[in-house]
Amino acid sequence: MSKNYIQNLVGCFGYPVEENPSCIINNAAFEELGINWLYLTLEAAPEKLEDCLHALKTFNMKGCNFTIPHKINVLKHLDELSPEASIIGACNTMKHDNGKLIGTNTDGKGFVKALIDDAKIEIEGKRMLFLGAGGAARAMSVESALKGAAEITIASRTEAKGKELVDLINSRTNSKAELLLWDGEISIPSDIDILANATNVGMFPEVDNCPNIDYSSISSSLLVTDAVINPPKTKFLTNAESRGAKTLDGLGMLVYQAAIAIEFWTGQYPDCDVMKNAIMKEFNLG
Repeated sequence: MSKNYIQNLVGCFGYPVEENPSCIINNAAFEELGINWLYLTLEAAPEKLEDCLHALKTFNMKGCNFTIPHKINVLKHLDELSPEASIIGACNTMKHDNGKLIGTNTDGKGFVKALIDDAKIEIEGKRMLFLGAGGAARAMSVESALKGAAEITIASRTEAKGKELVDLINSRTNSKAELLLWDGEISIPSDIDILANATNVGMFPEVDNCPNIDYSSISSSLLVTDAVINPPKTKFLTNAESRGAKTLDGLGMLVYQAAIAIEFWTGQYPDCDVMKNAIMKEFNLG
């Protein structure tokens, strides 16, 4: 077989997607596993998502990831959805199996694994506050609830969207959830254990932006984490560190959710250290 022949093709559909580093970690994983797979980063405008999925079938791609703004909108195009993705109401990973599009969600699982393995934080019994109520927030908060978080606060700029997620957590998990309307600068309640930015605020190229919160309300007892991965050290995390808080960047979540997705596609679980080293080299983190 020619070394230029790619047997299995996957990728990431998003808009914008130019700076998304998923290809770096996925292709490093495929090389380490010794399998003939290639991961591409593919721009897919919202109004073209259905066309992109038809193209995926035409080229017999084995699956894809979805990032902003497709995680919720893609649901109507899928043939099957995993139970956890059905609860979350968002899909970030899809497998193409003989013409069928099967969706799941690895974002929340990656987030939870990063908290447990990298931050050494047990989620059970914790009080958590999530900034945002979109696809990433849904995955992160629901998986945290399923892992035993005691109380979850959803800060949302849109009351209806936030209330929908709060009602979902209250009805489908054992956690208690409440809505914090994010209609201006908000303070972080003193009883919160984990604060997570689940928005794209601060993502490249708008790296000087950060979520509109009262940073003086961040205490040294907090763990503050960010789903943004480019750049890894966001202004949000820098501000939290200046208040003495422990921080966790989004790279662990990125790697772990990708590893779970690779297993979903290939049946093989990759070496996460290889993936981490690849992304750290890309960002010159040594």
